[in-house]
Amino acid sequence: MEAYASHCAKGLAATLNASTYGNGSQTIVLSHGYGANSSIWHNIIPLLAICFKVLVYDLAFSPNVKTKLYDPARYSNYSAYAQDLTCILDELKVKKSIFVGHSMSAMIGGIAATQRPGLFKHLVLLNGSPRYLNDEKARYKGGFSQYQVDSIFDSIKKNYTAWVQGFAPVAIGVNNKDAILEFKRSLLRLSSQVALSTAKVVFLSDYRDVLPRVGVPTTIIQSQSDTIVPNPVAQYMQRKLGAQAKAKLRILNTTGHFLQLTDPALLVRVLKEVIINANKV
Repeated sequence: MEAYASHCAKGLAATLNASTYGNGSQTIVLSHGYGANSSIWHNIIPLLAICFKVLVYDLAFSPNVKTKLYDPARYSNYSAYAQDLTCILDELKVKKSIFVGHSMSAMIGGIAATQRPGLFKHLVLLNGSPRYLNDEKARYKGGFSQYQVDSIFDSIKKNYTAWVQGFAPVAIGVNNKDAILEFKRSLLRLSSQVALSTAKVVFLSDYRDVLPRVGVPTTIIQSQSDTIVPNPVAQYMQRKLGAQAKAKLRILNTTGHFLQLTDPALLVRVLKEVIINANKV
């Protein structure tokens, strides 16, 4: 795994637009995935904030981050994002949080939890993956061949707008025009250069070795059908997470990679169940 830096930039929480909602005693951290930003949680924040304190923030590649923080070299792996997460939690004096990481943020949270377990009471890995590429030697089905991933990169380079028009509906996975439009708009706010560099970090990532080192209790939430992360990936994570994680897998009867957009009521119901059970321990 990449070296984990310890230095925190002053005022990083404000730089990454960290915002809190609600006044509950338990803090829920919502961290978005590729091509999105903190507004992706807008459907579920009000529902969670009734009972909990909800913290959202933007990953460094987000166009919402006004300061020129994003550097492709620094953010060439998930460790830099994990450092940002722990720095924000330290700055805001948050401990024992419930961390909900969607897509790439699932493993960002996993990395952070191996370094600073005291910051987390429970991890929720939402449609996450430790590796998107298939690994035939290890009989691992990540969902993408090398050819498919190379085609994604090539399409982004050749005509980013056209790629977005095709990728967004596939990722959303259902005929939800509002959700598709929202994700398209979010993707199109990225420059093609940032979109490509971040896509390479995501689709070429391999954090399978992190899983056994995660000692924080963990729940994996997965759609029944997700073209980005197939079910065998979620099952693999459950098997490989550390014994102390006591990993539980919830496969929901729904479709797509963005449940916070397409099935927010179901997602909130399951999250509340997870949070209540986590607080019983």
